[in-house]
Amino acid sequence: MIAFTVSRTIACTSKKIKSALVLGLFAVGMSSSVSSFAAGTAKDCKILVMGDSLSAAYGLAKEQGWVALMETRLAEKFPHCKVVNASVSGETTAGGKTRLGALLKQHQPTHMILELGANDGLRGLSLDTMKDNLTNMLVSARRSETQAVLIGMQIPSNYGPAYARRFGDTFTEIARKQKVPLVPFMLEGFALDPASFQADGIHPNAGAQPKILENLWPTIAATLK
Repeated sequence: MIAFTVSRTIACTSKKIKSALVLGLFAVGMSSSVSSFAAGTAKDCKILVMGDSLSAAYGLAKEQGWVALMETRLAEKFPHCKVVNASVSGETTAGGKTRLGALLKQHQPTHMILELGANDGLRGLSLDTMKDNLTNMLVSARRSETQAVLIGMQIPSNYGPAYARRFGDTFTEIARKQKVPLVPFMLEGFALDPASFQADGIHPNAGAQPKILENLWPTIAATLK
């Protein structure tokens, strides 16, 4: 009888140990799966910058441009985010629209910063065409499940008050219709300050690049959260 009781106790204890081991392994597996999922999600942030000379660090060392400064900040605030700067000096919205499809396919970004239109305005191109091109790019990004941020610009009134006003309003209209975040004016706060520009009077100098980032960062960061 004693032997039977001891044997039964040992058997029960063995079952409990096995159950505990199974539950432990299950918990470890679940924890590993969750960690792997979280890590995979964290690695999925890639920001495509589609811009012109204002985002291509024209006249500056690459590391002085606002995009490079953004990369440094991302490393601190959102270390899982990487940046692909596809900006080209002199780019128009037509050129950007032509290039975007291949870039979306190649890089598969989760986010896009669209900073184009300044050269359209400076060349006096059709604002209706500019609007169509920017809209097309935002639609393409949405189809690729890419969250876009639209960066607005303004041009001097010497291009004609009506044209200049329509130019700035076009970005607001596009953002509203496409339901994307908008930074109304990337040069806000220093556009009329000669000391913030290079000798050509058009391109912001190195000292102005942090100001550009400060104008853009709150909207960009909000999309990453």
